[in-house]
Amino acid sequence: MLYLRWVRGAVIEEKDALAAMGAVNRLRQGNGYPVLVDMATTAWLGCKARQIFARPCLVTRIVLLGSSPVDWAIATFFLVRCTPPWPARFFTSRAEAMTWLAGSGSGRTAPRPE
Repeated sequence: MLYLRWVRGAVIEEKDALAAMGAVNRLRQGNGYPVLVDMATTAWLGCKARQIFARPCLVTRIVLLGSSPVDWAIATFFLVRCTPPWPARFFTSRAEAMTWLAGSGSGRTAPRPE
């Protein structure tokens, strides 16, 4: 599994998405893998960045891990609008996210945070 964590208040634009995807693909050296993206406290995901993150790559499944209604809104917009080519879900629980990434989870998204 690969773990990607964005810093507090990150505004993710095209150049950030390209850098992240390039690093992820170099690290895995041609092997598919699950990815956990800790997006808690991310401020924004730009349109071009969303398009880049939805491109086919070496990801086998991905979890967007968040903690707030803003995280949920960003993740849901990405998942619905961009339709990534691999299974992807939003969770607020790291334990549930890890279970789903391992392939034994139900695949349901976590409920909207309160």
